[in-house]
Amino acid sequence: MAKIAYVLLCHKDPEAIIQQAERLTAAGDYMAIHFDGRSPASDYQQIRTALKDNPNICFARKRVKCGWGEWSLVQATLYALESAVATFRRATHFYMVSGDCMAIKTAEYAHQLLDSRDCDYIESFDFFESNWIKTGMKEDRLIYRHVFNERKNKRLFDLSHSLQKRLGLTRALPEDMQIQIGSQWWCLRRRTVEWILSFLTERHDVLRFFRTTWIPDETFFQTLVRHLVPTKEIESRTLTLLMFSDYGMPVQFYNDHYDMLMGQDFLFARKISPEAQELKSRLGALYAEQGVEFQISNEGRNLYGFLTKRGRNGLRFAPRFWETESTLGRNRELLIISCKKWHVAKRLIDRLREVSNVPALAYLFDEEGTDMPDLGGIEATLWKRTRHRRALVRMLFDYYETDRLVICLDPSALELMQDFCADRAVTRILQIECSLSDDYLTGHAERIGLAGQQTASAALERLLPTIRNDIQHESDRIRDVGFDHHSLIRESDSNEQIAEQLMPFLALDHDAALTLARTEHLFSD
Repeated sequence: MAKIAYVLLCHKDPEAIIQQAERLTAAGDYMAIHFDGRSPASDYQQIRTALKDNPNICFARKRVKCGWGEWSLVQATLYALESAVATFRRATHFYMVSGDCMAIKTAEYAHQLLDSRDCDYIESFDFFESNWIKTGMKEDRLIYRHVFNERKNKRLFDLSHSLQKRLGLTRALPEDMQIQIGSQWWCLRRRTVEWILSFLTERHDVLRFFRTTWIPDETFFQTLVRHLVPTKEIESRTLTLLMFSDYGMPVQFYNDHYDMLMGQDFLFARKISPEAQELKSRLGALYAEQGVEFQISNEGRNLYGFLTKRGRNGLRFAPRFWETESTLGRNRELLIISCKKWHVAKRLIDRLREVSNVPALAYLFDEEGTDMPDLGGIEATLWKRTRHRRALVRMLFDYYETDRLVICLDPSALELMQDFCADRAVTRILQIECSLSDDYLTGHAERIGLAGQQTASAALERLLPTIRNDIQHESDRIRDVGFDHHSLIRESDSNEQIAEQLMPFLALDHDAALTLARTEHLFSD
């Protein structure tokens, strides 16, 4: 009978990971866990301590700092696979899951399905001939080298890409391989996994190629399986149900989706909403049950497409979510950094990206040119961003697949802060107060149109005290509101004092917070 070794890639919520691991191994299956190297060591230790006595659980031999679209995700998967193959000799199948996946069938049903056909379940479509990629770059993912992360260093990513195109620095694909593409959520037989690991010890050229492709988790395993396994032994589908909106965002499932999920021809579903506690409880109990019969109707994707089309045709029967200004989502944390000197906040979040996996965006409600992902147009202008502020931020949470997000706001944006703090999500505000020299205030006056290069010095002498008072007034107003989660750092504070404020705000340990506090030239003009 089939015995599954689940390969879990995760980066947050240790309690949920522990519960998921215990549920999936209680029926006799196995699990290999890779916990993101950017996530807190204390969370990782909590998971290891809780699961240390479970013989059906092992951990990847090395933690990798993962980034969306990077080779690091594939490397993390390989480390977990190697541990699973070596530890679980009786495992017949290896199934990729994430912390947002939950079983929608019983273990009994899953084992019977895998026993019914000797094959690998992995989406693998011809990269160039298929229309699997709907938007964004296609062949450029492969023929150019990508060493920067688009979500963390978009300017460098775009600059590197454009320079290679301009200079004609293309590269050849592996000659003996037909590149494939598909979902990263696969289920492979033991023999296939062993073939892949053996192949990689011999073909370092293939490893070198995929290390600098963009989003290799959608091409690496898909290509290798097609290269190594006979076509008749490949079922080109995923056993994990996932759907995407018109904006390219994963569709989330809620409490009232239980019956629909039971009828889908999949073993797992992704993503379950953090708010769907009843659904999580029911699905959690389902996996270990015996004798459950499932009536497969498989209408989920068609039904979602039908309802979406009604909206596009003007037949919708409920307001669009951005018109209802709905919540950011329970169990999410919005972290707001408020600083009048924008370059100070930007330096801080640039450094934050290096020491943490928390996504951080600069002044998205203040600067039109802020680096933003493509969210279907809602991000296009400051007017749209501000009008649909909660919808925009909620889409950013979904885009980055995170429950913690950092944004920067100008101190004048008190209304935005109050609106976010009124949401059901937790909103934390870090206020940074900087010294304001006359040179800085003069430059600020010129930027906002209150002065120019030819403004007389006497006029500036009268103007600068007023501007200084206005900025101080903005800062005082934030403190006077009395936000529940408010912290303050000043330029005059020591590194230790700054670190003490950063630790609770960003949920960092002391060393990481001190590294941020020591950011080079943080307060320099």
